[in-house]
Amino acid sequence: MLQSARTQGLNLYTYSEVEDVQGFVGNFTVKIRKRARYVNNDCNGCGACWEVCPAYGYNEFNEGLDSRKAIYSAFAQAVPSLAQIDMNRCIKCELCKAACEVDAIDFDQKDEIIELNVGSIAVATGWDEFEPPTGYLGYNKYPNVITQLKLERILAPNGPTLGHLVRPSDGKVPKRILFIQCVGSRDLNMNTYCSSGVCCMISIKNSKLIKQHSPDADITVAYMDMRAAGKDYEEYFTLSRKEGIKYIRTNISRIKEDPNTHNLKIVMQNTLSSGGLKELEFDMVVLSASMVPAKGVESIQKMLKLEMSQDGFFKEFHARLNPIDTKIPGIVLAGVSQGPKSIVESIAQGRAAASSLARLMGKDKYRILLIRAAVEDKEKCAKCGLCELNCPYNAITVSDDGAEIDEILCRGCGTCLANCPSEAITLRYYREPQYEKQIDAILEEI
Repeated sequence: MLQSARTQGLNLYTYSEVEDVQGFVGNFTVKIRKRARYVNNDCNGCGACWEVCPAYGYNEFNEGLDSRKAIYSAFAQAVPSLAQIDMNRCIKCELCKAACEVDAIDFDQKDEIIELNVGSIAVATGWDEFEPPTGYLGYNKYPNVITQLKLERILAPNGPTLGHLVRPSDGKVPKRILFIQCVGSRDLNMNTYCSSGVCCMISIKNSKLIKQHSPDADITVAYMDMRAAGKDYEEYFTLSRKEGIKYIRTNISRIKEDPNTHNLKIVMQNTLSSGGLKELEFDMVVLSASMVPAKGVESIQKMLKLEMSQDGFFKEFHARLNPIDTKIPGIVLAGVSQGPKSIVESIAQGRAAASSLARLMGKDKYRILLIRAAVEDKEKCAKCGLCELNCPYNAITVSDDGAEIDEILCRGCGTCLANCPSEAITLRYYREPQYEKQIDAILEEI
């Protein structure tokens, strides 16, 4: 991030969100809402303001494992290095304003609307961790049942415990840890897809990391299938087994907590052995939850008129031949916006997206095939508005003179043609009389 902030010609709009996108390839108009921080650019990030702040809030960066002040910096080395105020937590005591030596606090600051004209768009929304329902496998019911992202923050040197592995209930160091794979994925009742083996590799990585800090830790991984498909991934998996990490092929149906010790009791069976059911006790359980589309992708989908796959991620032009571009010229997909991916795959697709846009924008002209809808007989148009209502690309407007079709925005999908009750709309090069004559010619030969 620091290197990106120093790159010439690269403009970063942090603490901002896209509100509207209009136009077409080479001429997109984008409106961005830059939210008020209530701190101006004079702020030097010294931290004097949050030291005196008496109000606390939920720390999103640390997955709620600790709290933060109402005035805070998002995380260490955040870009830009400015404080911001959470007005939902602020009590307006103005102690921060008195402590600020550069007079950077501005409670009258308002959101700013920025309008940009761009030629192309790369959609890189990232992903969120699937949140299991409350009570499922003890999640949000027992304090020592956590997800992988919470474990990541616990193990991080800049996390709430400064990298020391402790369990949330009492701060003790857990000695017996269970990882449960495929939580919320490969499940007909939740998410049917696999997260591209990311959950498996995160469990292998974190279990090895715990072993480095606590060699005597007893770590077990309960899995359906360990998917380590990638360069040196299988070797990495084998090394973890040599370090004493146990992998048991089993399904976990429920977890019970000992109310006195807060330890977790689990009944499981190794389906690859002849042994029966066993009750095992663990100090902490880590749920490897699936990757799901980032919050807010629905609004982006509506603004950009993109299609969505059945799994909720953005749909590419072609799943095998062109997973980068979308059906809208000038808009490409990068990373997990298109589907679950590892870091390696996300980097590869990000470079491919940049290459696709560079090739597109390097040309002086963009040619389109005029396979477009058209209203050739305005007298037939009943002005019912069904074409405008069903057009996925907002290419049709209905006026007093009838339906008008924007040939640039239209993609020739034929939705309007199928919904027009008066048959006033035709699709160039795909007219019904053409097919009728072809059918008649075929039947004549027979």
